[in-house]
Amino acid sequence: MIILAIESSCDETAAALVKDQTEILSNVVSTQIDIHKSFGGVIPEVASRLHVEQISSVIGEAIDKSGLTMDDVDAIAYTKGPGLVGCLHVGAIAAKTLSWYWNKPLIAVHHLAGHIYANCFVTQLKFPLLALVVSGGNSELVYMKKDYDFDVIGQTQDDAVGEAFDKVSKACGFGYPGGPIIDKLAQKGHHEYDLSMPKLEGRYDFSYSGLKTNVLQTMHKFNTHGQTINPENLAYDFQKTAIDQLMRQLKKAIDDYHPNQVILAGGVAANSYLRQSVLDLPHTYPNLCVNVPPLYCCTDNAAMIGAAAFAALKKHGYVDLSTSSDPNWEIE
Repeated sequence: MIILAIESSCDETAAALVKDQTEILSNVVSTQIDIHKSFGGVIPEVASRLHVEQISSVIGEAIDKSGLTMDDVDAIAYTKGPGLVGCLHVGAIAAKTLSWYWNKPLIAVHHLAGHIYANCFVTQLKFPLLALVVSGGNSELVYMKKDYDFDVIGQTQDDAVGEAFDKVSKACGFGYPGGPIIDKLAQKGHHEYDLSMPKLEGRYDFSYSGLKTNVLQTMHKFNTHGQTINPENLAYDFQKTAIDQLMRQLKKAIDDYHPNQVILAGGVAANSYLRQSVLDLPHTYPNLCVNVPPLYCCTDNAAMIGAAAFAALKKHGYVDLSTSSDPNWEIE
C-alpha cells in the first residue's frame, strides 16, 4: 500500500510517499525557520500564508521524487491536529482536493502519533511501550498497550520543554530556534550554575516555567553584580537540568509499567544529550529495548504522518471530506 502524506501543522510544509509503513519513497520539507527567525518565533498568520504558497509545489516534488504518479497512490493522509488552525487547514484542504479529484480515500492522522511512528523507519514497535514525546508544543509521556492506542500518563504542567529551550535562548540572546543553539553551546560547557529542579505535582508530569524563571534570575543576579555569564556553561546547566527532569520521570514510568520498549519522539528528540540518555537506559534496564528516531524524522515532516497513517487506518478507518481540522485534538 502506498500513501501520500501531507503535514502542515506549524512552520514546515511537507509531503511524502510511504510504502507499507516502513519504506520512504520520497520526503520533501519546505521549512520557514529563516523567515520566522527575525520574529523570534512562529507567527501563525505568516506561517499559514507561506503554506498556501508552498503546498502545491511540495506535493508535486514529493510525487516526482518517488518516481510514481497519483494513479499509484492508494490513499491520502494528512495531519488533522493538533497545531495552528490556519496551517492545519491548508494541508487538510490540499488533501481533500486531491482526494476528491483523484477519487482516493482519506486518512486523518494525529500529529504526535506521527512523531511516535517515525520510529517505524528504524525499528519495529514492541508493545507495550512508553513514548517520550517532546517538542516545542508538547511534553508528554505516552503509554501504548497496543498499536495506535494512547494513554497519556504524564504531561507538562506549564511550558513544553522545547518551548522552554526557545524562551531561554531568546532571553539569553542566543537566537531562535533555541534547541539546536543551546545543544551546541552546551557541548562546549561544564557545570557552573546551580539551577533548581521544579517541584512536580503528578508522578510522571513535567514543569519548565520555573526553570526558565530560574535562568532569568541567575542572569539578573550576575548582571547586578557586574559579573559576566558564561553562555556555554549556562547552556550546559540549563540543558542538563531540563533533560534530567525528563529522564527522572521516564524512569519512574519504566519502574511502574515495565514496558518492552521505550521510544523517543518529537523535535526535542534531536537533542544530543537526551538521545544519549535514552540510549543509555539499557545499562539500568538490561531487558529494555530503546530507540531514538533518525534526525531527519525528529522535526516535522510528512513521512512520519505516512507511517502513522497505516496504524490509524487499521484503528479508525477512512474519513470523509466533511472531517474538520482540530487544533486541540487530544491524542487519547
